[in-house]
Amino acid sequence: MSLPELPKTTDRRELRKALIRLRLEMHRQEIRHESGQLLTPLTRLRAMGDSLQGGLGIKHAPLWGIGAVVVLGFLTGKGAKGGGLSRMIRLGSSLIPLLKLAMQGAAHKR
Repeated sequence: MSLPELPKTTDRRELRKALIRLRLEMHRQEIRHESGQLLTPLTRLRAMGDSLQGGLGIKHAPLWGIGAVVVLGFLTGKGAKGGGLSRMIRLGSSLIPLLKLAMQGAAHKR
């Protein structure tokens, strides 16, 4: 971020151009600073999510999160006509891919 050079002359027109360049550079730096401050919480959240995934050693954490949402949806949702058995069957059929993935992960760790 180098500042524009000041003219060596005393010409009013050149001095005015230099002043405008300095103002534009100041505005650019202000915008850069403000946008950095606005993005700070987002970068903190992103870093916190990465450290949570890496620190706990959870593989496929987004997939586990989706699985948890599905389980909560089945357990707390109201079925139109189905009873408890049909709800458990739907739950089991939707969690089969997640369980297969977990079993494969456990097999690779051995």
